[in-house]
Amino acid sequence: MSTIFLFLILLFGFLITFQIAKASEYVGVLKGEKKNFEQHNRINGFLMIAFLVLGLIGVYWCNELFRGKILGESASVHGEDIDRMMYITITITGIVFVITQILLFWFAYKFQYSEKRKAFYFPHDNRLEVVWTVVPAIALTVLVGFGLFYWFRITGEAPKDALEVEVTGKQFGWIFRYPGKDNTFGKKYYQNISDKDNNTLGLIWDDPYAHDDLVVSNEMYIIKDQPVKLIINSRDVIHDVGIVYFRQKMDAVPGTPTTMWFIPKYTTDEMKKKLGNPDFEYEISCDQMCGRGHYTMRGIIKVVTKDDFILWKAKQKPNYVQVFPDKDPANPAKTDSVKTAAVDAAATKLVAQKN
Repeated sequence: MSTIFLFLILLFGFLITFQIAKASEYVGVLKGEKKNFEQHNRINGFLMIAFLVLGLIGVYWCNELFRGKILGESASVHGEDIDRMMYITITITGIVFVITQILLFWFAYKFQYSEKRKAFYFPHDNRLEVVWTVVPAIALTVLVGFGLFYWFRITGEAPKDALEVEVTGKQFGWIFRYPGKDNTFGKKYYQNISDKDNNTLGLIWDDPYAHDDLVVSNEMYIIKDQPVKLIINSRDVIHDVGIVYFRQKMDAVPGTPTTMWFIPKYTTDEMKKKLGNPDFEYEISCDQMCGRGHYTMRGIIKVVTKDDFILWKAKQKPNYVQVFPDKDPANPAKTDSVKTAAVDAAATKLVAQKN
């Protein structure tokens, strides 16, 4: 019902506009073509000035209303540089925008058609060509230079004390892997991937380095004030790691690992207090259309203190132990079997000594 009502409103608006246009046309015929043209010209000139004033007021109002509220404060050290570069870009382009728009609309009003003025045309001016070619080229070169500098920083070599986390995108979720006590990721092979067998990354179980790797889904833990290096992969199609509060973004390409690193500034709890939002969570989203369930591809990033991270990690079980529970040192069944084997061995040795 609401759809039909909306359609009728739009149809009614179109009919009214059409009738006003026709009436204006008839009035123009009655007044005479020249007089009608001059009247429309004056009205359009006035509307140009009105649109300029109202438009600039609207731009200023939107800036005051949404400044600092869309993305919020950067939660990473690198993000401060990204924000600074964005503000510089907005300032430069904003100044150019205001100047050019004022000139455009003012000229349209001031130099509207008049019988007392004759238009002057010139086909070429070398000085103007140089000014509006060289000046934008220099400005853009500087901006691109800063952009490349920051890009090479976040994609370059991470500090030696960086926490390494492997991020793997799949339709439609995220898988995170942490190295164990050996601080080395185990090998993996894509043909070993099996959700049914709980080997979501295709780890090679014959590799001892893979035995202590932690694999978790859709929730990543990182440490405040410690560099974090993300090693990004995809299990199927191209995804994109987007972590807006850290001002980071990187494609996840099948078969081609990519990396980036950053330093978190605030824990999740601190950010909740800063924003006054008790439900706040750092999110990791897929910023590349990856299929019908793309909109559901959301993960959570928990930024915690180092002690909380150690405690969380100690509670996790390696993927290898989850697949082979009998290999778990904390497994009571294994402990009992080891004790039984030890008793049997001692008994056998005692019998042999008696004989």
